[in-house]
Amino acid sequence: MARIAGVDLPKEKRVEIGLRYIFGIGATSAREIIEKTGVDPGGKVKDLTEAEVARLRSAIEADYKVEGALRAEVAMNVKRLIDIGTYRGIRHKRGLPVRGQRTHTNARTRRGPRKGSGTLKKRA
Repeated sequence: MARIAGVDLPKEKRVEIGLRYIFGIGATSAREIIEKTGVDPGGKVKDLTEAEVARLRSAIEADYKVEGALRAEVAMNVKRLIDIGTYRGIRHKRGLPVRGQRTHTNARTRRGPRKGSGTLKKRA
């Protein structure tokens, strides 16, 4: 089993797809890493040799910020926006859409489930 950047890559996936399970690596980055290291992109993760896994691991560590370091950087960026009181920071703090989407309708992912008026109880 290939373990890179603290993530177990799925054995049955192609290498190019398996690398995307690492936070901070997408389709383009995965392709670049594979080209640099010379690993077969069509091969399965379970077929990687230890040397290939080591090459992938060293290429990722050298050129990319992934997993914990990237998550910390993103969190610090959001915290900075909140601390300096920017419009985007206020939207983050309130849990509303940050990038200009409407909130009169929609935005349920950010705002949570609808808050109804409650149910009426019968009086006895």
